[in-house]
Amino acid sequence: MKEMIKMVFVLSLICGLSGLTLATVRQATSARVEEQVLTYVQGPALQQIFSDYDNNPVKDRKTFDLPDGPVTVFPVMKDGKLTGVALETFGKGYGGQVGIMVGFNTEGTKLVGIGTTTLKETPGLGMRLVEPEYRDQFRGHDTKSIALKKNGGDITAISGATISSTGSVAAVNEAVRIFNQIKDRIRSTWAS
Repeated sequence: MKEMIKMVFVLSLICGLSGLTLATVRQATSARVEEQVLTYVQGPALQQIFSDYDNNPVKDRKTFDLPDGPVTVFPVMKDGKLTGVALETFGKGYGGQVGIMVGFNTEGTKLVGIGTTTLKETPGLGMRLVEPEYRDQFRGHDTKSIALKKNGGDITAISGATISSTGSVAAVNEAVRIFNQIKDRIRSTWAS
């Protein structure tokens, strides 16, 4: 019996030390991991949307608290003047969450475009969300009526990937809803 208690104690001690070590490493690296995600995931999506800016939207980002949770807004500036903003939202795709970065003009009346941040869709079908042919449909689109053609809108779904297309449109509409909630705070934050 003593041997069993000793063995349980030693195994518990090893597990406890391992857990403590993993938690410490995670805490020490979390800021670096977040910066890498922002630079190598959100950054390229912003470049898919905006072409003419002279700031670093990732470094200039601000987080706004909303009842549903915090939202990060990426400002795009030219010569010190705010020309657009982008925020990331998610929709339900076939393979899980589809992350869409949505860019707005400063008034929020038009979409500048969309970029894809994360997706695990079917290769050759749902993965076509990243292709310019699909993304360009949103460029300059009015924010009041974003819907797939099958739902009375003018966005053409990807053939064979209706769930992915529906998820991306849902993410865009969610971004419009969020933008309309915080547009006054956005303007006052980056007022010239």
